[in-house]
Amino acid sequence: MSPWLLLFVAGVFESVWAVGLAYTGGFSKLVPSALTLAAMAVSVYLLAQAVQDLPVGTAYAVWTGIGAVTTAIAGIYLFDESASALRLGCILLIIAGIAGLQVTSSAHGA
Repeated sequence: MSPWLLLFVAGVFESVWAVGLAYTGGFSKLVPSALTLAAMAVSVYLLAQAVQDLPVGTAYAVWTGIGAVTTAIAGIYLFDESASALRLGCILLIIAGIAGLQVTSSAHGA
């Protein structure tokens, strides 16, 4: 499997566990806590697989960026967080950074 695909899925799972934290009640609710911890494990495992073929700095930045973007979007839909033009613009800047890291890493053979 492509390391970039692994990294993308790892970033999505990062968002799953970040959003899951809101449902754990401080890890006092068993099922949401277990699912959140499982998503954490999957996310970190897939990140570890991706860094076998990608530069760790690039992979980590992309992983956190994907997690940040998807978590921010989930916050808008699930928790009625702000969807102001400025906030959406900032999310687009993160996406541009992720794309830039991917393009520049690919150009160097990773």
